[in-house]
Amino acid sequence: IEFAGGTSAVVHFDLPATVEQVPTALGRSFKETEIQAYGNPGQNQVLIRVPQSGAESGDSLSQSKNAITAALQQANLGNFEIVGTQIVSPTVGRELTIKGTWATVLSLAGILLYIAFRYQMSFAVGAVVATIHDLLVTLAFLAFFRYELSLNVIAAILTVTGYSTNDTIVIFDRVRENLRSMRRDSLSHVINHSINQTLGRTVLTAGTALLSAVALYLFGGEVLRGFAFTMIVGVITGTYSSVFVAAAIVTFWRGQGPAKAAAHAPASALPPGAGPQSPP
Repeated sequence: IEFAGGTSAVVHFDLPATVEQVPTALGRSFKETEIQAYGNPGQNQVLIRVPQSGAESGDSLSQSKNAITAALQQANLGNFEIVGTQIVSPTVGRELTIKGTWATVLSLAGILLYIAFRYQMSFAVGAVVATIHDLLVTLAFLAFFRYELSLNVIAAILTVTGYSTNDTIVIFDRVRENLRSMRRDSLSHVINHSINQTLGRTVLTAGTALLSAVALYLFGGEVLRGFAFTMIVGVITGTYSSVFVAAAIVTFWRGQGPAKAAAHAPASALPPGAGPQSPP
């Protein structure tokens, strides 16, 4: 609703009104509606979404809500009450769509620039690809389980982006430190050693975040369910992508040889007396 525009109403019935009865009641007044059960089955609540018709504005925005009420009254489905309504005009929907897209794109661009400046371009590309992977997998799960792409979900997606990037940075920072002390080892060995060193921290951080998201999903109510579901999927994908996507891309980018692994390590990292020797 936030991005497409239209009217969303949550209707509470005194009698158990099935989802099949409501479309019949609204079929004469609306051509395109989306109707689904809302909340727990015992609450007898139905979520009705009606697309925006025309350039409604001001007082005319409530026309769809009034039409829903009139159609349900004519169908004689018993006593009912509209307990929640959300109305978004087409202009606001387009503005929210543009802002949500720019927020995602600019966050990825900022991640790329920061990591490229702070570390190296190979690290930056690995982190951004891993983040894009997280976004695509999360959106796929949202589409598969038919969750609405609301502003709360967008906020959760951006939170997942930051979470995944932070987890990736922890591994990359340990890789950079180990490159100075393991100059003769291959890059794949250095990355594998760095991942093992940070694995305990990764499991603890991801585990506590996942438990919080699961608790929010179970006890946070219907309004926060989409946000919590996005966080659950994002925490899982963000954790394994930092290890199996970001680190793997760095390995493929820079190769396996020890010379490439130590190319950016400062000369001061050499132990005393281990400088280059002249040939005999």
